[in-house]
Amino acid sequence: MCGAWLAVLILAAITAPVLGLQEAQDAAKTLLEPVYQPPSLGSAHPLGTNALGLDMLSRIIYGARVSMAVSISAVLIGTFVGGTLGIIAGYLRGTVDRIIGTLTNTLLAVPALILLIALATVLRPSALNMALALSLVAIPGMIRVTRANTLAFAQREFVTVAQALGAGRARVVFRELMPNVLLSVVPLCLVYVSALIVAEASLSFLGIGLRPPQPTWGNMIGEGLNGKMEDYPHLVYVPAAVLFLTVFSFNLLGERMRKRWDKREVSL
Repeated sequence: MCGAWLAVLILAAITAPVLGLQEAQDAAKTLLEPVYQPPSLGSAHPLGTNALGLDMLSRIIYGARVSMAVSISAVLIGTFVGGTLGIIAGYLRGTVDRIIGTLTNTLLAVPALILLIALATVLRPSALNMALALSLVAIPGMIRVTRANTLAFAQREFVTVAQALGAGRARVVFRELMPNVLLSVVPLCLVYVSALIVAEASLSFLGIGLRPPQPTWGNMIGEGLNGKMEDYPHLVYVPAAVLFLTVFSFNLLGERMRKRWDKREVSL
């Protein structure tokens, strides 16, 4: 079910421009639409509308485009940078390992939320800047995990054989170690995607992330502030439910992949 939910959500996000959805951003086009319409599956707005008459279903789907793109991009950046540094640290050891370890501990010493708030107040609010900022949360964890896996893989026969055949350090790192190490951190990537979706939503909710009219799940939940939630609960419950299901699905899939990988390691 988790895979089906994510597949439907991602497919809807990718194909949103051709789905013929109601207006999600431009309030000038919804002057004749009802405002604060509650969810009604048989109506033109099955998940209701907001204060400007914008369709909640459309905003959910376009918000998914933002949340998925930002969080997945941040994880890819964090995996590439952190994974490369972790593999280099675990393979070369010595001074290089100590320098990268110091960098990792420095990033971990700063609370993630404080770091993101500081970056969000400095950088212009855009999807690219959000992805770059969020990637800093993933990098130190990726460094530690990939370094630990590299220490284990570096003792395997295929690395010894490559070194015996005269392979240089660069070839061993990028051709032998990296494919095997990165495969082992795929479950962690899924967990990081879920965590960064929450982080992006939190920043948007606080008003320092992506801002309206660009719909995101965080600023959609923020529309329920100032007492509006009590009168129009769908403003909060609809995006919050989608956020919960998405984060839960990514976490559960990551956990299942980790268990399968552990069993495979045991069988080896």
